[in-house]
Amino acid sequence: MNKSDSERIETVLQNMGLEAVNNSEKADVVIINTCSVRQSAEDRVFGLNRNFLKLKKVGAKPIVVVTGCMAGRDKDEKIRKKLQGVDLFFPTEELVKLPYLLREINPDLPALDLGSDYLRIRPNYKDSHKAFVTIQTGCNQFCTYCVVPFARGTEGNRSLKQILEEVSGLAETGCLEITLLGQIVNHYKAPDPEYFSKKNPYKKNDFAKLLWEINKMTGIERIHWTAPHPLYMDDEVIDALALDKQINYLHLPVQSGNDEILKKMNRKHDRDYFIDRIKKIKLKKPGISIGTDLIVGFCGENDKQFADTVSLYKTCNFDISYNAQYSVRSGTGAAKLFRDDVPKEIKKKRWHKLQALMEDIVYKKNQKFIGKTVQVLVDNYKNGVCSGYSENMKLVQFPGTEKMIASIQPAKIKKAKEWVLYADPIK
Repeated sequence: MNKSDSERIETVLQNMGLEAVNNSEKADVVIINTCSVRQSAEDRVFGLNRNFLKLKKVGAKPIVVVTGCMAGRDKDEKIRKKLQGVDLFFPTEELVKLPYLLREINPDLPALDLGSDYLRIRPNYKDSHKAFVTIQTGCNQFCTYCVVPFARGTEGNRSLKQILEEVSGLAETGCLEITLLGQIVNHYKAPDPEYFSKKNPYKKNDFAKLLWEINKMTGIERIHWTAPHPLYMDDEVIDALALDKQINYLHLPVQSGNDEILKKMNRKHDRDYFIDRIKKIKLKKPGISIGTDLIVGFCGENDKQFADTVSLYKTCNFDISYNAQYSVRSGTGAAKLFRDDVPKEIKKKRWHKLQALMEDIVYKKNQKFIGKTVQVLVDNYKNGVCSGYSENMKLVQFPGTEKMIASIQPAKIKKAKEWVLYADPIK
């Protein structure tokens, strides 16, 4: 989501006549687009800002802007007061005001009217062959560890017409892969459902309907989306996993494998419900790769509760998990209701155990790809080697040419490690 927002920011600056420079010493404007999901992410922002403050002290005068989630959640202005030297500080949805705010500081900059909806700003897509498309912002779930509802607000769904127009435009310019973005992406509800085709086979879930609509677009070859919530993985969304252009990967966050911890997290589902969803998904699409998010050391988590998370991992047989050590986020339910009482060394030990389990499982699972042909969307080329992701979101490397970038190439796997599959190209 932040990458997509940064692409919009770049569009705004370019439309004002500004050009990107290689280092901050040469910059007239420096923008820090922030993430608040963990304390470590915010700490890096304070470090960056200290560097920019030094620039100002030696005579350089860049306009320093901080936007994104840190600004969104700073309701009492405590964060703002810590960021000395920052000239502009505003949440993501106020991006439309950026040209006006910059002109207040530097009147030589051109005027630019962006309307009122920042999602109408067309991103400066980093790649021609793949793109992020935001369909929803904010969240109504209020998981107790999570700052998103405070940083990005409650759930807001983008116009279906806008989404379809953006994806159609991308297809016309040669884009092959679309990644749909939303805080609870599978809870998308179209504010203008009249734009759904009458031939759409899905009747209840608007997100499943959207997947079907994009699946029918000529030119788009792959559809990916992140991040869904287990509660809204209903039968229609699960059925949509089998659509022709849907990639063979699903990222479904669970956060914990223990019912008591899940309840404290306000996840609104239990362990058995999640396992049932995974079983249904694998039944509908055998061979699908599944990833998840896990938090270790949440408030009050004991060894037995952590063991339940380990056993859930084994039961679901995930391909990957993004493991985090719990850190307090001010303003969240957990910060108000519970004590962060799991020692750092215990959190770290549990994190390493999950990481080791993940690497062991994914290594064994990846051996099954040896001898098989996968389809690789080539992103990079260097020294005679192409790299990109397969339909199972496995990183693949194989001998090739620079001309293969932005194309889908078949490759036969000859060797597999934890995070890279090595292949030979198929002519």
